[in-house]
Amino acid sequence: MSATPDLPTRTGRGLRRFLTERRPQPERCGLCATPVADTDHRHLVDTERRALVCSCVSCYLLMERPGAGGGRFRAVPARYLTDPDHRLDDRAWDTLRIPVGVAFFFRNAALDRLVALYPSPAGATESELEPAAWTAVLGESTLAGLLEPDVEALLVRRTDDGCGCHLVPIDICYELVGRMRLLWQGFDGGAEARAALDAFFAHVEDRARPVGTEVRP
Repeated sequence: MSATPDLPTRTGRGLRRFLTERRPQPERCGLCATPVADTDHRHLVDTERRALVCSCVSCYLLMERPGAGGGRFRAVPARYLTDPDHRLDDRAWDTLRIPVGVAFFFRNAALDRLVALYPSPAGATESELEPAAWTAVLGESTLAGLLEPDVEALLVRRTDDGCGCHLVPIDICYELVGRMRLLWQGFDGGAEARAALDAFFAHVEDRARPVGTEVRP
């Protein structure tokens, strides 16, 4: 950073604070305000506000206990699962009526219904999904049966090689939404957004374990 020019008067000294580059504030736990790492920290779901909350390790472990905090905050699990025996074909995807090639589905416990969202330049966009369509395509799958309300999602992607589905933590779905919103250009997203999408799903596939072999932390 270049040095700030000397400002000898009192007014000048007051202005220096606006010319000096400010250090970014660290992320803090949403419950106890303890600083947490900018990356690689855990999250809670605030079920009343329907929002993600950054969490320190202590608060996360506390909220993993059933009924902790009156049930308002729920710890987001870290498991990634795949079911090699469950495949989606093009006809199944068309039944979901998702206008883009990526979407995620989670069950909102407070609303007692399934929510289908997909990334867009405007952020997370909700798709109107008929319950019958969900049941026919994903509802009776092994992954759907394991899905924990509010904190996990079924993440699906359609490519030229077919349609894939993974059970993932809900926070990474919103991470994907944020990346796409930041990088999206033009009608189809652009090369940078597509590269980021490929890298994101490569990470998911690397972490995912077949159903029945997972070890939940």
